[in-house]
Amino acid sequence: MTSAAGQDADGERRIVSDATGVVVLGACATWSLITATAHGGRPEGVLLAVLAVAAGYAAGRICGVLLPVAAPCAAALAGLTLTVALPRFGPGPEIAAPLGHAGATAAVLTLSAGAACCAAWATPVPVLRLALHGLAGGTAVAGAAVGSTTAVVTCCAVLLCSLAAGRVRHRGPGLVGLGLAAAVTTGLTWAVAGNALPGGLAASLEDQLTPRRVGLWRDALNLAHDAPGLGVGPGRFGELSATAAQSTLSDGKPHSAPLQMAAEQGVVGVLLLTAAFCWVLFALWCAPRPTPVVLTAGAALTGLAAVAAVGNALSFTTVSVGTGLLAGLATARPLALEPVAAETPTRFEGGRAPA
Repeated sequence: MTSAAGQDADGERRIVSDATGVVVLGACATWSLITATAHGGRPEGVLLAVLAVAAGYAAGRICGVLLPVAAPCAAALAGLTLTVALPRFGPGPEIAAPLGHAGATAAVLTLSAGAACCAAWATPVPVLRLALHGLAGGTAVAGAAVGSTTAVVTCCAVLLCSLAAGRVRHRGPGLVGLGLAAAVTTGLTWAVAGNALPGGLAASLEDQLTPRRVGLWRDALNLAHDAPGLGVGPGRFGELSATAAQSTLSDGKPHSAPLQMAAEQGVVGVLLLTAAFCWVLFALWCAPRPTPVVLTAGAALTGLAAVAAVGNALSFTTVSVGTGLLAGLATARPLALEPVAAETPTRFEGGRAPA
C-alpha cells in the first residue's frame, strides 16, 4: 500500500493541478472578454469552448471514478459513431479544400483512438485489452473511409504510442517529449506563415497545405504583428483577412489555433493557449492512473494539438467537449485500484510506488 505521506503528496499535487486548471480556464475566458471590449469583437466562441472543455473535464473525472474501463470505451464508440453518422464532420462538397470539417473529423477520431487505448490499459482482461486496441485501430480505418489522411496518421500514431507506453516506467520524460512534439508542430506552422523555411521545403509544404491555408496563416501573422498587445478582437479575423474575403467558402478563421489566438487576442492569448496545454500535461503527470493510461491520453491530446495547429478543429464544440472528457478520464481516481498499476510501479519520479 502507499504510505500516508505518499497519499498526502499525491493529494496535494492533484489539488494544485485542479486549482491551476481553474485559473487557466478562467484567465482564457476573462482575456477574451477584455480583448472583445477593446476592439468590439465577439467572444462567444472562446467562452463556449472554455465552457465545453470544463464540462467535459468534469464529466470525465466523474465517469472515470465510477467506470474506468466502460467510460472511455463508450467515449471511443461515441466519437467513432459521430464521425461516421454525421456527414458534416467529413470533408464533402460544402468545403472544397481540406479545411473546416476535415480537421474536426481528424480531431474526433484521434480522441476516440486515445479513449479506446486508455480503456485497454485500464482493464486486466487480456482479450478485452486486445479488442480495445483493435477498436483504436478501427478509428484509423474509419479515417481512411471518410477520406481523412490526417486522421489515419494521428490515430496510428496514438496507437503506436500507446503500445510503447506499456514499457515505460517513468511518465515525466514521456510527457516532456509530447510537449516538445507539440511545440515543434506549432513552430513549423509559424515558420511556414512567416516564410522562414528554405525555398524547397517551403514550396513542398505549401503544396501539401494548399495556398489558401498558407495565405490565411500569413494574414493572421500580419494582423498579430500589427496588434501584438490585444490583437484585433475575437471573431474579427474574417473581417480583416484579404484571403478570407476573396474566398466564397471562407468561414472567417485562419485554420490554426495558435495563429488565430495571436491575431485575435495578441501575445497574451497565445501564452494562455500554451498554458492550457501545459496544464493538461501537468494534470496527467499528477494523475493517479497507471502510466500507460496517462501517456496514451497525452499522446492523443498532443495529436489533437497538432491537428489544431494546422486546422480549425477547436472551433467545433464536439472537439472541445471530447478534449476535456479524455483529460478528465485520464486524471480520475477510480474507486478500485486498477490491476495495471502493478505493471507501472513508478507513478511519480520521486514518489512512493504502490505495492
